[in-house]
Formats: sequence, C-alpha cells, structure tokens
Amino acid sequence: MKMKSFGRTAAILSVSTLALVGCGGSNNPDAGGGEDSGENGASSEVAGTLVGGGASSQEAAMTAWTDGFTSVAPDAQVNYASVGSGGGRDGFLGGEYDFAGSDAAMSDEEWESSQEICGPEGAFHIPSYISPVAVAFNVEGIDETLNLDADTIASIFAGEISNWDDEAIAEHNPDLELPSTPISVVHRADDSGTTENFVDYLATASDVWDYEVSGEWPGEIAAESAQQTSGVVGLTSETDGAITYADASQIGDLTTVAVQVGEEYVEYSPEAASQAVASSTPVEGQASNNMAYELDRRTDESGAYPVVLVSYHIFCNEYPDQETADLAMAFGEYVISEDGQATAEGAAGNAPISDELRDGAMESLSAITVSE
Repeated sequence: MKMKSFGRTAAILSVSTLALVGCGGSNNPDAGGGEDSGENGASSEVAGTLVGGGASSQEAAMTAWTDGFTSVAPDAQVNYASVGSGGGRDGFLGGEYDFAGSDAAMSDEEWESSQEICGPEGAFHIPSYISPVAVAFNVEGIDETLNLDADTIASIFAGEISNWDDEAIAEHNPDLELPSTPISVVHRADDSGTTENFVDYLATASDVWDYEVSGEWPGEIAAESAQQTSGVVGLTSETDGAITYADASQIGDLTTVAVQVGEEYVEYSPEAASQAVASSTPVEGQASNNMAYELDRRTDESGAYPVVLVSYHIFCNEYPDQETADLAMAFGEYVISEDGQATAEGAAGNAPISDELRDGAMESLSAITVSE
C-alpha cells in the first residue's frame, strides 16, 4: 500500500477546539467511524497493548491520555516509560517501543535509521501539544517575575554571570532589590528534548551562546544536574540561588522569567507559546507525512514567548502486524482529538493544537499501514 502524500504547510497553532475523527483498522475501508465506534470516536474493537517511551515532560499529559484512551477503547492499553526524549527515540529505533514521545524532532540521521524498522517512508512526527519552557528559579528575596533578555539568560546558564545582583540582571529589573546570592545553574543530566529546545533558543536568540545545540547539556559548563524534569525542578526548589529550565506545566512553586521579545517582556503561557510557533516552518526532507517544525526563536511578534517546544509523538509509517498498526492509529487519533487535547490541557496546562494542525495530523496518521 502506498503512503498518502501530505502537503506540509506552516500551521497556525492556537488554542482551539478540535473535532474528533473516529478510527479503525489500517487498510480497513470502514476506518473513520461506523457502528463499532465509541462515543469519542476510538473503535471499541481496538485491542492489545501499545508500548511507548520518551519525554518525561509528557508524563502528566501521558497519564491523562492513557487513562482517557482506555475509557473509549476498554480492550486497549498504552504503556509509557518516561526515559527522556533521547532515550525514547533510541528505544523506538531499537525496536523497544512502538512509538516515542519527544520534545525534539528526529535528526535526518535518525529518520534514515527509522527506515530499517518503519519501511521506506520511515517514521513521522505528529504534534501532540505545545508547551512553553519556563526559565525558573529559587532565590530568597526575589518572589516576583524577573525580566531578562536572551543574552543575559545565556550568560547566566554559561556561568558568565555568577551572582543575582549582577549589573546585567539589574539593568532589566531597575525596581527590584536583588540579593548577592551566588547563582547555581541546574540542568538535565539525561538526553532531553527540553534541553535541546532550550539550548536552541540560547544559540539562536542570543549572541553569546557558542555551544552545540544538542539534547545533552554542554560538558564544558560547570553546573549542577539532575535526572528528568522532576529531578531538576526538585533540586532547584531545594537550592537557594538555583535556576533551571523545565516544561512550564511541571515547575511547581518556582518563580519564573519574563523573556524580552522586541520592546516588551513576555511571561510564559500556553497562548504565548502558540503565538511563537505560529511563525515556524515545516522540517523538510523526511517522510512525506512528517509534521515536525523548525521553531522561530528570534520572533519579535508582540505577545509571543519563544522559549517553547512542540512535543511530538513519533510513529512508524509501517508496522509489522495489524494489531500494532490499529493501536498506533487509534491512540494517535485520540491524542489529537477534542477530548484528548482537553484532557492534556487540564492535566498539564498545555496549549491544544489548532484545527488546521489537527486536520493534517489526521491525514498523517491515516497513512499508517502494515508491512507487506
């Protein structure tokens, strides 16, 4: 069966409602709804276990999605391991997982490797939600949002600014009395899509960050580290003077940074993150139904928050058996459905994807088939 072609366009990602489209088996002429479709569209006949792994930032949303999916497809189960985006992609490419959750898109090299397990079209991405990455800190004496520009943020995380009363920080916050507390940078110890997105922002939006963009924190920078999102948030919460970066849905009681965009300072919010992504362009050169995006970190659009990630689910275009293909398609459709997006927003505060993006994702998922 040939893959359907997908005309990739830059979608407008915004908070909006989504229409759920039912799903059935791959290569099934009745796919898309019918008498066996449940109330929310997922076929009650889909059965079996789908195994995934990846981004720990998806943990709250994934718990809501797996519970919600089981409620509409009671004979189906999704198991997800929060091993980090890099670990998820590695496990997927190694055949350990049926799908991966990732806060960063696969590289061209990874996509080429995916052709070995996913057929000639390889793997493809669908956006599962949009999330701001918060620059979050814990400093006794600062209990309100700080204003910072990209150069200052980059200099802090590079270790070039070492105290909270540094002149560069004070310049953006003239009305605050800043303590002389030493700055302690906390970063992810594991290979992380959140790290990759944050470092990409530092490298693109600032003029002072000279390190490689990667899911692994630059080893040349002396800093504290912890495993996964919960680890960096926990360590920062326990350390006076600490600063970190994390999916905004999981920062707890930490104080945050408003990022300078043009002439204004923008606080994180799902809406501001979506606005930043709206100017982004599709990644080219991978599967015809791929929906990964090149994010615009240097946007000067009013109200946009550029420290943002698009969290993806990565699926195969071809699966070795009908059960796995059906489960992958059904779960993917539930995630982007009205119910799935509302569930993730309620559990994790993520920005739902737009109608336009949902339509494209439905078309992408419909290309899933079974290896001949």
